[in-house]
Amino acid sequence: MRKPDFFIVGAPKCGTTAMTQYLRQHPDIYMPRKKELHFFGSDLESAWFTRDEDAYLGWFTAVAAEKRVGEASVWYLYSQKAAVEIHAFAPHAQIIIMLRNPVDMLYSQHSQFLYNGNEDIPDFMAALAAEPDRKQGRRIPPQAHLVEGLFYRETARYTEQVKRYFDTFGRENVHIIIFDDFKADTAQVYRETLRFLGVDDTFFPELTVVNPGKTVRSRRMENVLRNLPLPVLRLSRLVPASLRRSLFAGLKRANMRVQPRPPLNPADRRRLQDEFAPEIEALSALLGRDLTHWSRA
Repeated sequence: MRKPDFFIVGAPKCGTTAMTQYLRQHPDIYMPRKKELHFFGSDLESAWFTRDEDAYLGWFTAVAAEKRVGEASVWYLYSQKAAVEIHAFAPHAQIIIMLRNPVDMLYSQHSQFLYNGNEDIPDFMAALAAEPDRKQGRRIPPQAHLVEGLFYRETARYTEQVKRYFDTFGRENVHIIIFDDFKADTAQVYRETLRFLGVDDTFFPELTVVNPGKTVRSRRMENVLRNLPLPVLRLSRLVPASLRRSLFAGLKRANMRVQPRPPLNPADRRRLQDEFAPEIEALSALLGRDLTHWSRA
């Protein structure tokens, strides 16, 4: 059985879903239809993660003659153990890391968490202020599926996270993509990624908009879909699995509204830019690229 030999490890809300979709179109690359398998990273817990090895490897049974096999799970970067665990599993693997201005990343992540039920504080700055309580196990949303994700600032500690992968795999095996570049010239960044993976860089995918900002129309309906009453759950098992998945996905789509989030309050943005400035300076030094414009108005 072929195993993954490259991994998109994060960060969240940095274009990884789009890159995964574009790489999946390449004839020399196999990526499973499901993103966010999260087999590695044993220091993080979520009911959404695939932790059974047979189930994980089952996603790669359809690999044929593709030159490269990959998967994408954005919390591998945050995890303190995933790098070492991936290396033990695939010591010659290549790593792709996508990074974004931490203020924008966190603002977008908060929106995503509101949508998927991991967050129940609508105000972004109030959610950040709740971090100390949440680290003590307080004010955790009842539907939370990844508690560690609510420690927002920890997600933005890019420097130590990237260094962990540099140290484990070697810089030459880690490809860094800055979201600004990906957004400005998607085709060029895609070609560079294909070269890193050693596949035909003349292939051009369908570059569609992927994973736009969204919200739920009805929070009550969302809670029902995530926590089906036991009688409904039992009845649903009488329906073929493929039809059940299609019906569930249809209800989710019906309850979804694509809606760009209003810009972050300028004063709050300035405050967070100042807070993250030392982190951005350290990251710039590590990458050998000046990213300090992320800290400027």
